[in-house]
Amino acid sequence: MNEKVQQKIDHALYGIPQVKVEERNLFLSTIVERIYYALTLKQVQRDMMYNPVLEKMNQEKNLHLYINGNLSYATYSKYVKVANSKGIAFTITTPPHESPFGLVLATKNTAIDREQIFIEDEWFERDMEEAKN
Repeated sequence: MNEKVQQKIDHALYGIPQVKVEERNLFLSTIVERIYYALTLKQVQRDMMYNPVLEKMNQEKNLHLYINGNLSYATYSKYVKVANSKGIAFTITTPPHESPFGLVLATKNTAIDREQIFIEDEWFERDMEEAKN
């Protein structure tokens, strides 16, 4: 059988294979090389918004916001309002496995390979400690 035909059959039966599945599960369906910032659940639940995230939303084009669907709308709505005002698409995704991340700001499809994607404050430390247990 032709290799392309077999590939089409396999995709129809089993779906298109995903790359970096564990990474996508952790980072709300995107991959690390595209991420500007990843906020933990507790960081998103805070009343204040993180300035580095807001600044990036104001500066960059071709962004996408990924939101953990296990959070209530009230906790992330402030980020959605900014995203809407800037024309930034967002996706609310419920991870198949528990993820310590509540919000990920990334490019849509371009690798940026930032060294530091976390804002390491006391809320970040708390979530990381809980994730270890």
